[in-house]
Amino acid sequence: MDQKELVFFRETLNKMLDDILQKGQETIEDMNESGENYADPADRATAESDRAFTLRLRDRERKLIKKIQRAIQRIDDGDFGICHSCGDDISVARLKARPVTTLCIACKSRQEEDEKNRGD
Repeated sequence: MDQKELVFFRETLNKMLDDILQKGQETIEDMNESGENYADPADRATAESDRAFTLRLRDRERKLIKKIQRAIQRIDDGDFGICHSCGDDISVARLKARPVTTLCIACKSRQEEDEKNRGD
């Protein structure tokens, strides 16, 4: 992978990270400002359900932050874009679709097939 592509992916990953952190901050602010009292139990249940859903999303994003940080570290270490299973290059198209990936499409397909066969 050439330097121009590595710069592109570093910027992409940093933007993803910034976006996630911004959403997290907005969620914290919304929850701190939301001191609403609901007369109707259905309204309260809806609000609680919405908050729970938002928190689940933020938890998924928290896990994604770790993957993004590891991908940036792989750029620094010089092994970004190399499949951790077979050692081949991961296609740029795959990396553009999922820049945190560690597997080429062939190895990922094989992994998913194995999981399907095991019933995972």
